[in-house]
Amino acid sequence: MLLSNDSTKPIYLQIAEGIEDEILKGNIEEEEQVLSTNQLAKLYNINPATAGKGVNILVDAGVLYKKRGVGMFVAKGALTYIKKKRKKKFFEDYILETVSEGEKLNISKEEIIEMINSMEGLE
Repeated sequence: MLLSNDSTKPIYLQIAEGIEDEILKGNIEEEEQVLSTNQLAKLYNINPATAGKGVNILVDAGVLYKKRGVGMFVAKGALTYIKKKRKKKFFEDYILETVSEGEKLNISKEEIIEMINSMEGLE
């Protein structure tokens, strides 16, 4: 997980998204322990409160849970939750925006789909 001081996204959100990314990639499994806020703070040379704010976003969402005296763990169902949330955001940020821009340019949804399908051979 890399953090960027140049990003417009706050560090605490980068922490939360970075942990989500590691779960999506399978690098952190459900019921597996994650780094503590102090470990994250030391690793990224940030304030522990900033790391804690990012972790607490995931706790509040039910992605992580605390075991008193042991640490933070990935909750069961976290992977499914993250995928669902990210797909919704992808739809809102990219699909709807693409269709809206297509309408401005008089490009039909079918033409957009054709454009996407034509990329299959380019990989």
